Amino acid sequence: MTKNPQPIRLGVISFAHGHVSAYCRVIADFADAEVVAAWDDDAERGQRAAADFGLEWAPDLDTLLARDDIDAAFVASPTNRHAEHVIAAAEAGKHVLLQKPMALTLADCDAIIDAVERAGVKFSMCYQMRCDPVNRKMKALVESGAIGNIAVARRRHAIPMLLNEEWAVPGNWHIDPVQNMGMFMDDASHAADWFYWMLGRPVSVMAEIDNIVTDAAPDDNGVAIYRFAGGQIGILFNSSTQLAAEATTEIYGDAGAIQQNYGDLPASLLPADGAPLKLFRAGADDWERFDFPIVPQRARIESVPRPLVDYLTGEAPPLATAAEGRVCVEMILGAYQSAREGRRVSFAPA
Repeated sequence: MTKNPQPIRLGVISFAHGHVSAYCRVIADFADAEVVAAWDDDAERGQRAAADFGLEWAPDLDTLLARDDIDAAFVASPTNRHAEHVIAAAEAGKHVLLQKPMALTLADCDAIIDAVERAGVKFSMCYQMRCDPVNRKMKALVESGAIGNIAVARRRHAIPMLLNEEWAVPGNWHIDPVQNMGMFMDDASHAADWFYWMLGRPVSVMAEIDNIVTDAAPDDNGVAIYRFAGGQIGILFNSSTQLAAEATTEIYGDAGAIQQNYGDLPASLLPADGAPLKLFRAGADDWERFDFPIVPQRARIESVPRPLVDYLTGEAPPLATAAEGRVCVEMILGAYQSAREGRRVSFAPA
């Protein structure tokens, strides 16, 4: 496929989600893409970021989306405004790159899907776990049958942010129940996408989600147990109060096991005293260790723009489609419902 001779030109809709700042820094070094302008409903935050990255400042969203020199937009606003901003961008004919989670309701997810389809624009979620080389190797091992039939997979996604007194303060939209629902919605979305990417769509979930050691946000820790169509059990552990941990992922099959270390923020800050990825095969005497560099959270975030730009130029598929983004929201909402009602929640067939 012929490469687009003109760089992809990007706009930013809100700097509320900090990952978009990393995207702007990385894209500044790309030859085939550039970020040209930005708007933010928090003018002080937006103008400061625009100045930092040398972007033109748009005084309102309509002005940003009316620009002829913008092909696509990063939407990184608070989650409750995603549908509003994606619809506006799509109706203006701009491709959309959306920060996770897709939305806070399935109705908003459906509105996003409808707007993108009607406008005929490209759309991708910005799920960073799909960019990590260790995660990609695990997926390849699973799909090749390296560990046989999977019985149980456990995945942790953890941060210590609710123990940070400067972060967990009123006014931070991440901990606002209206703008972001809860920390499980905000952060477990990463692990939910990992499970869906690895094992497919789940059929049911049981969960416990609550505030255990803090009260700054609607919830600080949660565990969801998913069952998948093939009978596999997936254990999703999400914590916003974890200071240290190692084994991020364990996958157990009837012919072997996979273990990933250093795959979330607390683990990536620890000294490396083991292999980032190990495989044990039935009949072996020891683990098979894969020589991957340890990927800190910052580097994983910075790896997101390259595949997104490749998607926009027609050289790669989206990181995650709108339909896949909806599945992850359904998985998280189902976990909240299970925790709230104290019962197993079944998902509607696809």
